[in-house]
Amino acid sequence: MGRARHRADQTLKRIGLLGGSFNPAHGGHRRISLFVLDALGLDEVWWLVSPGNPLKPKAGMAPLAARIASAVRQAKGARIRPTAIERELGTRYTVDTLAKLTRRYPKHRFVWLMGSDNLAQFHRWKDWRSIARAMPIAVIARPGYDGAACASPARAWLGRYRRSAAMLSHRTGWSAPALIELRFDPDPRSATAIRRADPDWAARFAGKVLRDPLTHHPVGSDIP
Repeated sequence: MGRARHRADQTLKRIGLLGGSFNPAHGGHRRISLFVLDALGLDEVWWLVSPGNPLKPKAGMAPLAARIASAVRQAKGARIRPTAIERELGTRYTVDTLAKLTRRYPKHRFVWLMGSDNLAQFHRWKDWRSIARAMPIAVIARPGYDGAACASPARAWLGRYRRSAAMLSHRTGWSAPALIELRFDPDPRSATAIRRADPDWAARFAGKVLRDPLTHHPVGSDIP
């Protein structure tokens, strides 16, 4: 029984999940994803381009189609799949998205990826402990947020489940809750700065229709 399970674990794809608005996607997202692919020995990283983040204001949010298009451009040539699957799943909160993803892809192992800025407010997310129990969480350090992240209620709770990155390199070593903390050279790029410098960036993607790289369903310019 143990050997059969070991063989089954060897065939499971290991996927990192990076959620966000990607408003727009930029080189910083790509650089972090490439780093995590290598650090955790992942097969792919999926960018979950959110239809709407409950913790972010709607003002200034570009249409989903434009954000997906920017993500597809940034992911080109890498083991990264941008997807608008949350719209298809009909989920708004991460805990619901992850529950549906794990049921839909039973032959995948997932790890949730977040920056230390998100760990600092993770306790505000709906059913955040359920997220932690669903899959390992890898936190990538971000400049200026380490102190807030370390002092957060979520970090205090997750601290007892700290694991090394090497744990995920072994296909049989996945368990949850698990907190993997990764150090990453600071990347100054941000979507906020890009929008300030180029407020009309989304207009370049207007009218384009593409297929979701994960679901292969059309993502058109009519999507709000």
